[in-house]
Amino acid sequence: MSDQPVTMTVDELDRRRRAGEALTILDVREPWELEIARFPDALAIPLMTLPARVAEVPTDGPVVVVCHHGMRSYQAMSWLRQNGVANAINLEGGIDAWARQIEPTMGVY
Repeated sequence: MSDQPVTMTVDELDRRRRAGEALTILDVREPWELEIARFPDALAIPLMTLPARVAEVPTDGPVVVVCHHGMRSYQAMSWLRQNGVANAINLEGGIDAWARQIEPTMGVY
């Protein structure tokens, strides 16, 4: 069982990143979406390929799962928690919320 919350706000992610906390950002969007907006340090694994690539996801710290608005990432977070990645956390509002609230120079779509 994880001591991590199921979801995280963009403000919380921003705070934790600024504090230098070691966490993994897992982006489950498609490659064309990454061309528009992305976290440069994110691990990019499209949702449909996640079951085949789950071994690439670290299990030793928080894994913040990101998509466009938070729906696909919530599915991914739930699946990850059921499959050995207990510290998976969904980013509420996805990269769209991040771009609009935290990093306004980032592209939106």
